[in-house]
Amino acid sequence: MRRSARYACLAAAGLLALASLTACADDATGSTADAAGGGGGGETVKIMVGGLDKVIYLPAMLTQRLGYFRAEGLNVRMLSEPAGVQAETALVSGQVQGAVGFYDHTLDLQVKGKPVESVVQFSHAPGEVVIVSGKAAGELTSPADFKGRKLGVTGLGSSTDFLTKYLAVEHGVGISEFTPVAVGAGPTFIAALQNGAIDGGMTTDPTATTILDKKAGKVLVDMRTPEGSREALGGPYPSSSLYMRTDWVNDHKDTVQKLVNAFVKTLKWMSTHSADEIAAKMPADYSQGDKSLYTQAIKSTLPMFTDDGVMPRGGPETVERVLKAFNPNIKNAEVDLGRTYTTEFVNAVK
Repeated sequence: MRRSARYACLAAAGLLALASLTACADDATGSTADAAGGGGGGETVKIMVGGLDKVIYLPAMLTQRLGYFRAEGLNVRMLSEPAGVQAETALVSGQVQGAVGFYDHTLDLQVKGKPVESVVQFSHAPGEVVIVSGKAAGELTSPADFKGRKLGVTGLGSSTDFLTKYLAVEHGVGISEFTPVAVGAGPTFIAALQNGAIDGGMTTDPTATTILDKKAGKVLVDMRTPEGSREALGGPYPSSSLYMRTDWVNDHKDTVQKLVNAFVKTLKWMSTHSADEIAAKMPADYSQGDKSLYTQAIKSTLPMFTDDGVMPRGGPETVERVLKAFNPNIKNAEVDLGRTYTTEFVNAVK
């Protein structure tokens, strides 16, 4: 028990340090993006991203690097937190005007009386991977084996936490029968897996590709493609998106339209360019010294992205069904899906 407590304290300290370093890096990267044509003058908008270097949120920084925000007359400041739930908190508290994170937060927040909505949908699959350690791989062969296990998630209340609970419940394991452990992503997740602090967990690229390259784990569930999403979750699962407070959207429609214009332009650009070409546009430090591995991570995750920013048909219903399977707040609440997203702005993109 003392060892577990000691690890929890170390992990928390590590995540705080990582968040501080990431924020500093983001400020530096933002300056570089501005100089390269990503920011510049115009109306300033702050957007919090649940991990700027995660491939699932790649359109955020890529739009900056391609200069599309500046072309719309916007000066967008990208900030970063290690988990989507922290980006959600920053948005609701008014620290930022937008959050790049999973669409499922819009449902969760609605039932808490905090209306937010996705204004442009980046993806139609989660982009998540369940990976188990080499030591646990022999016994942990499906989500039905989650019972009694310690499973890593980026943060408690995050989308990785949501999806892990859903997979457990769908395979007959109660959410009280396993232990979710907040280990972030990247080096902190990998260290937890290698040190035995977790038996497995849910993460994204480039963390997943790095683990496989190190032969430190094995893929159990792959949801980086629409096919993988349907197999694991029973339908399309809209995940990464730009979501904003509904009252702010209603009061700043011109600004929201400019943001959506820029993001849709990026999604179309991504659909006609290779992983190598996309990697070449991203900040050099995102590859962590291995450009080939980073390019492979992008290639593995590219199928999750839409090319038009439109909410996939049936996607909100899949997300609601997933959340109702384990979340008592949503299970017993009436969710108005029509208020969790809008197609007004993507439909108006020229």
